[in-house]
Amino acid sequence: MPTIAPEPEPRNESIGETAHHVITDGDTRPNGRVKYWLLQGLLDQSGRYQGSYAAKAEKTHSWWRVMCLTGVDYFSTLGYQPAIAALAAGLLSPFATIVLVLLTLFGALPVYRRVAKESFKGEGSIAMLERLLPWWGGKLFVLVLLGFAATDFMITITLSAADATAHAIENPFAPSWFHGNEVIITLVLVALLGAVFIRGFKEAIGIATVLVAVYLVLNLVVVVVSIAHVFENTVVISDWWSALNAQHGNPLVMVGIALIVFPKLALGLSGFETGVAVMPQITGSPSDTPEHPTGRIRGTWRLLTTAALIMSSFLIASSIVTTLLIPQSEFQAGGAANGRALAYLAHEYLGAGFGTFYDISTIAILWFAGASAMAGLLNLVPRYLPRYGMAPQWVRAVRPLVLVFTAIAFIITIAFNASVDAQGGAYATGVLVLITSASVAVTLSARRQKQPKRTIGFGIVSIVFLYTTVANVFERPDGVKIAALFIVGILGISLVSRIQRSFQLRATSVTLDESALAFVRADADRGVINLIANEPDDGSALEYRAKNKEERHDSHIPTSARVIFVEVYAADSSDFEEDLVVRGVTKHGYRVLEVRSGNIPNTLAVVLLTIRDETGVVPEIYFEWTEGNPLSNMLKFLITGGGEVAPVTREVLREAEKDVKLRPAVHVS
Repeated sequence: MPTIAPEPEPRNESIGETAHHVITDGDTRPNGRVKYWLLQGLLDQSGRYQGSYAAKAEKTHSWWRVMCLTGVDYFSTLGYQPAIAALAAGLLSPFATIVLVLLTLFGALPVYRRVAKESFKGEGSIAMLERLLPWWGGKLFVLVLLGFAATDFMITITLSAADATAHAIENPFAPSWFHGNEVIITLVLVALLGAVFIRGFKEAIGIATVLVAVYLVLNLVVVVVSIAHVFENTVVISDWWSALNAQHGNPLVMVGIALIVFPKLALGLSGFETGVAVMPQITGSPSDTPEHPTGRIRGTWRLLTTAALIMSSFLIASSIVTTLLIPQSEFQAGGAANGRALAYLAHEYLGAGFGTFYDISTIAILWFAGASAMAGLLNLVPRYLPRYGMAPQWVRAVRPLVLVFTAIAFIITIAFNASVDAQGGAYATGVLVLITSASVAVTLSARRQKQPKRTIGFGIVSIVFLYTTVANVFERPDGVKIAALFIVGILGISLVSRIQRSFQLRATSVTLDESALAFVRADADRGVINLIANEPDDGSALEYRAKNKEERHDSHIPTSARVIFVEVYAADSSDFEEDLVVRGVTKHGYRVLEVRSGNIPNTLAVVLLTIRDETGVVPEIYFEWTEGNPLSNMLKFLITGGGEVAPVTREVLREAEKDVKLRPAVHVS
């Protein structure tokens, strides 16, 4: 049963104090072993369970170590990106990759450096857009972006696991029964990933550091050996150039086609959103403050820049050697290099032993790339949906979410038959939509801060990413279809949850200032606290005089009884959870409690309960009946937070306080 609970400090009766009450759920320990196990970590303070429900990071790390955490997603794309690039762009793969690298370094990198500066709490570009687009429009836009983010992260899990399976199957030492069982092996990898998060994810950065270091060193060896082989056999360069000219004619045509096809290579842009999401894990400087964590922002800039430079170098080098040294037919479905181009070169030029070690490293980092994506989901979903009232509170717990995400990953894996190529379009769509939204967010931010040059620059980047996104959607519409399923699911669940939670106490805390405390304590000394709900109008003396006379007459309030007016001033009605501040003011000789909120009945209910707990006297509140149709008033309540205030206030109180004797009384006349 939800209750209003004061903080543990002893109550101070002096008038100069404020009263701060936090909303709790009473005994947070769930009944039953299974339920307790599922909800363990719901109010986790240690940071053991990855997600926004942890109060703060238990331990921060150097920026380069945190880079490895994001790198298991970003760098692991080397496992399949060169093969997908060759399949998409053919012999033009190096040119298209160069275009992608330029867009990375001069587009995505500046955008996310700005995101890191303005959204340093790990909320990413979605939070920037949420602030720039308030009210319901902003909430709906965020939910749509969450749908694309879910697409990005979920496909990261399934695509990475599928590619890990491909590397395992193609290894010469793999058991024969691996072939034909791709789906089962991928499901096992996804299940193991889910098991890691069920257990906890505290040591993720240490594991990621080892995996990334080993994987990058092995890739460097493969690339260097492959480049050496190219120089020893320069005929492959002339053969490639001849084939390229035979296909496309002159170099200008080649560049033009590369510009057209590079959106197909968008997988190489993954990892930026994750990079800003993990900012709270980065150790800042001693001079950092919560409002200005300059050292942490600077560390994130280093993380993003270093990762982009490393990845760009590998992308260009790998696209060149794989295009020159691997026959185009091997990139096709069923080919030995399909989804594993660098692994093909590792086996070809360094032998089965090294190739197997490379495969093991690739399988491990691809599998753990799914861990990075799962961490992203566990940060995004609890951060937004419960706060919007669009998900139950258990969504803040890790284990139920992990089970849900694992089940969805199973469905996606089976639907796509564990194919890397089939999931590439959906993955690219999710990545590109997030980067495009980030570009738009920083453009709007620069415009709001009156920075014309940066507004133009970021605007151009936004247009380029918008083109890339649209081109990818037209080329591979399956990504939008999958994202649409996520969006519809999120919107549907959100609507149902918002309606179901309409009668809950929505405030996360209530603070009564010293004047408000003085008002209610003075009346509590008389044994009765009478409140009159007043809808603010012109604030004139006539308004309060007429309201006081009318309520005393209609509700038979004795002339000698003292009353306090309570007024709720409209705020963003799309907000669900709020921190309320109740101010006591005197207007024309009348005492008034003022509070700003987007939900009038819920706010009145929680203020009444706070007054009860603070004074020990159960207050009573007096309303007028609201004019209008009850159904339209209920719809108005759901959308604007107003509507039929009196009966809804009573219902919220009835849900919150089961004991009638302790429940504040609601009178309507």
